[in-house]
Amino acid sequence: MKKGFYNILKANFLISSDAVKNWRFIVFCTFLAIVMIACSHSAERKVHKIASLNNQVRELKSEFTEVRSALMKLKMESTLTYKMASRGVKPSETPPSKIRIKIKDE
Repeated sequence: MKKGFYNILKANFLISSDAVKNWRFIVFCTFLAIVMIACSHSAERKVHKIASLNNQVRELKSEFTEVRSALMKLKMESTLTYKMASRGVKPSETPPSKIRIKIKDE
């Protein structure tokens, strides 16, 4: 038991006659670790991008709501009447009437 532990500490499994199998396995495990780390970094990057895009969407929605409410205020008849009063334009006292054209039959 003591000799096997010392062989592991001295890395005899890397320099023995059947070390090619061990080296291949170590290289394979290293490659898998690198791929796993790269995938986790890519996933984290995507999560951060999604979070920032969600924040932008919230900001744009609130801006849209503010602009829409301002537009609704500007389109109100009372606001238009107030703004046009300074130019001397007033709303009509008489309601509009329809103009009908009768076509004579031949």
